[in-house]
Amino acid sequence: MNTEHATVTPADAKIGPKPPLRRFHQARWDEPLLFELSSPGERGVLVPEPEVPLDDSLPEGLRRAAPPALPELSQLHVLRHYLRLSQENLGVDLNVDVGQGTCTMKYSPKVNDRFVRDPKIAELHPLQDERTVQGVLEIVYRLERLLREISGMDRVSLQPGAGSAAIYTNVAMIRAYFAARGELEQRDEVITTIFSHPSNAACAKTAGFKVITLYPDADGYPDIEALKAAVGPRTAALLITNPEDTGIFNPRIEEFVKIVHDAGGLCSYDQANANGILGITRARDAGFDLCHFNLHKTFSTPHACGGPAAGASGVTEALAPFLPRPTVEFDGTRYRLDDDRPESVGKIRPFYGVVPNLVRAYAWIMALGAEGLREAAEVAVLNNNYLMKKVLEIRGTSAPYAEGRRRIEQVRYSWAKLAEETGVHTEDIGYRAADFGTHYWTSHHPFLVPEPMTLEPTESYSRADLDEYAAILAEVAREAYEEPETVRTAPHRSTVHRIRQDTLEDPQTWAVTWRAYRRKILGE
Repeated sequence: MNTEHATVTPADAKIGPKPPLRRFHQARWDEPLLFELSSPGERGVLVPEPEVPLDDSLPEGLRRAAPPALPELSQLHVLRHYLRLSQENLGVDLNVDVGQGTCTMKYSPKVNDRFVRDPKIAELHPLQDERTVQGVLEIVYRLERLLREISGMDRVSLQPGAGSAAIYTNVAMIRAYFAARGELEQRDEVITTIFSHPSNAACAKTAGFKVITLYPDADGYPDIEALKAAVGPRTAALLITNPEDTGIFNPRIEEFVKIVHDAGGLCSYDQANANGILGITRARDAGFDLCHFNLHKTFSTPHACGGPAAGASGVTEALAPFLPRPTVEFDGTRYRLDDDRPESVGKIRPFYGVVPNLVRAYAWIMALGAEGLREAAEVAVLNNNYLMKKVLEIRGTSAPYAEGRRRIEQVRYSWAKLAEETGVHTEDIGYRAADFGTHYWTSHHPFLVPEPMTLEPTESYSRADLDEYAAILAEVAREAYEEPETVRTAPHRSTVHRIRQDTLEDPQTWAVTWRAYRRKILGE
C-alpha cells in the first residue's frame, strides 16, 4: 500500500507528553526608546494649521522659544513599538500572578472595562456642571454607602487617588481633629508596626508626626507590651495593618484599640489586606475611628502599573467634619458636591477620585453581593493556606512566626535555609521565576524576614494555577541545590534583566527624562 499521501487520523497521531512545567520564552525585541527611533520629518498624522496663529493667541510668557523636541515617527513605527513592548510584558492576564504579595492581584472582569469605556463615563469632564453628571455622582454615592456597610464606618470619601493617598487623608484628618481640640502641639506621636504597610509610617512622618514602630513578639504578633510602653499623652494615633503583611491576623486587635483610646489617641485601620476578611470582620467592630481601603486591590480594579489606582477613607461621625472636600451628598432629589465644609482637610487630589476605577469597584461589589464578597474572602484564605502547605514542602523554605498556625490571605516566606546551603538568594529566584513566565516579589524593606518571598493568592486562582506556581518554585529550588549557576545567572528566557543596584543608590545616574538619559548614560 502506498502510504505517501495517507491521511493521519487523530487516533493515529502521536502527541508528545505534556512537559511537567509550561514551556515559556518571552518575546525579546531589544526595543529602543521612541526618541532613538525618531526620524526627522516622519509624521503619523498631519495636524491642520490653526486658523489663528497660536503665537497670536498666547501671552508672550507662555510661548515656547523653540518647538518641543518630540520624536518623529510614522503610524506604522509607533504601532510596532508599542506592540513589541506589549509582547515583552508579564501580567495577571498572561500568567499566574500570585507572586505579587501584599498587592492582591486578581482577575478584573472585562465587562467592567466595557462600562468605563462607555462615552457616558469615558468622555466626562471634571468641570461639567454637576446637573449633567447625576449618574456618576449616584454611583459614587452608592459606592460610599456600600463601603460604609463593609467597614462599619459612618462616612466614606472616595477622593483619594490610591491607598497611600487614603492613608495620608486619614493622617491629615487625625491632625485636624487634634488641632480643633487644641491638642496638636502635645500629641505629636504616631505608633505603627514593622509589618504594617510602610506608607503608614511614611504618611505620618510627612504630616509632621514622630513615628514609633512596634516589632513582633515571638509569635509574630505586634508586641502588646511594647504598645503599652509607647502609648502616652503624646500619642495621636495608632496606624496598623491587620492582617499584617505576614498574613498573620492580630487576635488582640480590640485590646490594642482600647489601650490607645484610653490614652486619648485615635486608631486608623489600614485595610489594604482586607481581601481575606470581607464580610467576616469590620473596622468599626474592632473600635477603629478611621480606616482605608485600596479599591485597586480588594475590590478588583486594575493596578495599572501603580496608577491610576483608587482609595477610600472611612471615618466615624466624630471625624466626618474633617473629610476632604467636596463630599457627595443627596437631598432625596439630586446629587451634589458639597464644598461648604469649614473644618475639612481640603482637597487630597484634584476633582473627585479616579472615576473609572470607582465605577469598576461599584460594578464588582454589586455583581457579587454580600454573600459573594464573603465567599471571595473565604476562597482567598483557602487558596493561601493550600499554597502555603505546598510551598513549605519545598526544600529550603520556611514561614517564620506563628509556627503551625493558619494565615489569612498571604504569607511572607523565607529562603534563608536555601541561601545558606546554596548561596542562591531570593532575588536570584525572582529572576529565574521570570524564565517560567511568572512574577515573583520578595517584600518591602526592611527584610526582617531574611531572604523573603511574599505570595498572595486571591479568589481568582484555581487549584491548577496554585499547583503550577508551586511546581515552578520547586523546580527553581531544585536547580539552586543541583545547578546553582542556572539560577544565579538568570533570567535566560525573559526580557527582564538584573538591575544594577549601585545606579539606584546614586542620584548622579538617575535619568527620568530623555535629555537626562543622553547626558548621564550616553555621556552626550
